[in-house]
Amino acid sequence: MTLTEKYLKAVAAQLPAAGREDVIAELRDALMSRMEDREAELGRPLTEAEEEAVLREMGHPLAVAARFGAGPHHVVGPELYPWWLFGVKTALTVLAIITVIGAVVRVLVGEVDGAQAFGQAIHGLLWSGMMIVGFATVAGFIIERMKDKPSFLTEWRARDLGLFEMGVFSSAWAGKAADMVGGERADGTKETAASWNGTGAMSPTARAVASGVAWGVFVLWWIGVIGGEIRPGVIGGELIVDGVDYGLLVNETIAWIWWPMLAFGLARAAFHLMRAAMGSPVRFTAFGDVAFSVASLGFIGWFWLYSPMAPVVAVDTAQAFVDRVRMLWSTGELVVPTGLMLVTALIFLAEVFTLLGAAGRFVTGVDRRG
Repeated sequence: MTLTEKYLKAVAAQLPAAGREDVIAELRDALMSRMEDREAELGRPLTEAEEEAVLREMGHPLAVAARFGAGPHHVVGPELYPWWLFGVKTALTVLAIITVIGAVVRVLVGEVDGAQAFGQAIHGLLWSGMMIVGFATVAGFIIERMKDKPSFLTEWRARDLGLFEMGVFSSAWAGKAADMVGGERADGTKETAASWNGTGAMSPTARAVASGVAWGVFVLWWIGVIGGEIRPGVIGGELIVDGVDYGLLVNETIAWIWWPMLAFGLARAAFHLMRAAMGSPVRFTAFGDVAFSVASLGFIGWFWLYSPMAPVVAVDTAQAFVDRVRMLWSTGELVVPTGLMLVTALIFLAEVFTLLGAAGRFVTGVDRRG
């Protein structure tokens, strides 16, 4: 068997059965033509080394087969890459926030000292960051090979292009941050927040992608795929204040809500990615926001009335609530139960406003946020 025949067999092994014979016949003709031209130049038959040189000029069998193969020959192509990069940056930002919070909590409960927490946080960021990049790349690989591309790639709108101006960790992000406070850019020019997408707000598709990625990272953290040392239920140690072990109460609360919170996170991630793919229609988005706000309010109610933290957080009457706040105001000392009570109340009010805003957008079909 000649070198040329071995070369053709190697190429044929990489090709799909359909059309393989036609491709090999075309490639054989091209090779024979090149070799005949080279023999004509030399005035003699080619040696084995010269034949191999011609084959090298044609290219490695894997590369030659890829030219004739079907489908994309890249993992994440140039059209999808900006979305891939934005998703990775957003996920890494959320991961960094979770890691920092977890490290602080571990130090506060006395599980590790500051140096250990810092070292483990860096290790967790690197390992979990690589996993996030891997997940994003697998998702990009699948999307590139879908028969019907998602609408955010094919039916994009000019109003959504602000998405690519606000990449986290980029110079553009620093410019946007300066704009939001009327600051000065590196080139000395001044702009206002209104220059961002015309309203100072992220576009609907940008919000959908960022929210979907953030909730996806939350789910991975919640189940311990990333941030293993700081995932819920792992942080131990006693955190006793005024005779109450808050570390134990937190872990008991997490044990109660672990599965519901997992379902909630998965649903939110899927919803936001779905609305991003649909172009973030206003009423569909508002309907989902209403549903999730109702679920959140239900959780807050359970936390206040029935959770292991309820005896510490809850008060029975409005007067008791006011008395706690008045005592905090008069003494100036932050008491843990009062602090938790106020935080819970503020979250409740914020969720009520979110619900009302979403209901308004559902009725009117207008989103004035961007």
